Amino acid sequence: MPREDTILESCRQRGVSRRRFMQFCGTMAATLALPRGYAQTIATALSTKRKPTLVWLEFQDCAGNTESMLRSPHPAIEDIVLEAVSLEYHETIMAGYGKHAEAALRRVVNEEKGKYLVIVEGAIPTADDGIYCTINGRTALSIAQEVCGGAAAVIAVGACAWDGGLVRSKPNPTGAVGLQEAVPGVNVVNLPGCPHNSVNTAAVLVHYLTFGELPALDPENRPLFAYGQIIHDQCERRAHYDAGRYVQAWGDEGHRKGWCLFKMGCKGPEANYNCPTVRWNNSTSWPVKSGHGCIACASPRFWDTKSPFYERLPRPAGFGVDVTAAEIGWTVVGTVAAATAAHAVGHVVRDHFHPRNGDGAAHEEETEQHAAEVK
Repeated sequence: MPREDTILESCRQRGVSRRRFMQFCGTMAATLALPRGYAQTIATALSTKRKPTLVWLEFQDCAGNTESMLRSPHPAIEDIVLEAVSLEYHETIMAGYGKHAEAALRRVVNEEKGKYLVIVEGAIPTADDGIYCTINGRTALSIAQEVCGGAAAVIAVGACAWDGGLVRSKPNPTGAVGLQEAVPGVNVVNLPGCPHNSVNTAAVLVHYLTFGELPALDPENRPLFAYGQIIHDQCERRAHYDAGRYVQAWGDEGHRKGWCLFKMGCKGPEANYNCPTVRWNNSTSWPVKSGHGCIACASPRFWDTKSPFYERLPRPAGFGVDVTAAEIGWTVVGTVAAATAAHAVGHVVRDHFHPRNGDGAAHEEETEQHAAEVK
């Protein structure tokens, strides 16, 4: 059964200090592109709210998104992320198996309908009535329809859960599709990437716990804070691009000096993701920094539309080899930050005038400060 502890209490029981907890809240506020001061708002929410129940479903996948979550030290999954929820079902890491595991899933679906959260990993086959992926004798399609259909919100992690990913690439014999296509109308936020970055997943959960709903999304149902900016605009090699310094061959002088990888097939000018800022391996690096071009793994149908991965983009819209920073749409950055902040500030303002549980007055002064910062 899920514990009734608050998230902060659960963290304390695991030895997470108040200082580390506040650092986590600050990281989440920064990741969500919220105005300064929202770390305290997040901390307040996580200190008082009960842990929601979460189930994690795996379908046609390589388990790469699970590995990404488990191996992420920032934030530490075992110390923070798993303490923010009551994870009742996850085939890869749960101790129970067989009928005991399925009983746990059944209990959540039956007893907490409309309250629990779901994370989906992997594509969902639809050909031949979905027989190409079954669990406990049931197809992935039927499981997704039931479990996701009864959830308060669903997070689709990774390219496969988003739009089918690798398994949907041609010829796609299993008829694999992403969650939102397999189960139309589900309340979903997509976190594409191959794999997803667990920092973004934690940020979506924290936003939901803090404000009671999913963050601002783009037309692809991707959160703006993570997918609202072009990778090219955030890249540390951008100055080399503007100066016309390009890697011409793997291992050449330019490659050793960290020059731009555009001519080696980097898809950064056509990709939206926050890899350059959130990064991987405890925020130390990401593919382009390590010397490999971006393959646009968070872009629609990237296996089909962005390959061959080592061929130069023909001419990205709005870009050219001699384009300068001033000619690129830098307004995208400001627009995303404003949209994300306004989304969150709107909730604080709404709660002030229509307080829930009597806590709206506590935000009055803070709301005025944040609204001024957004302007």
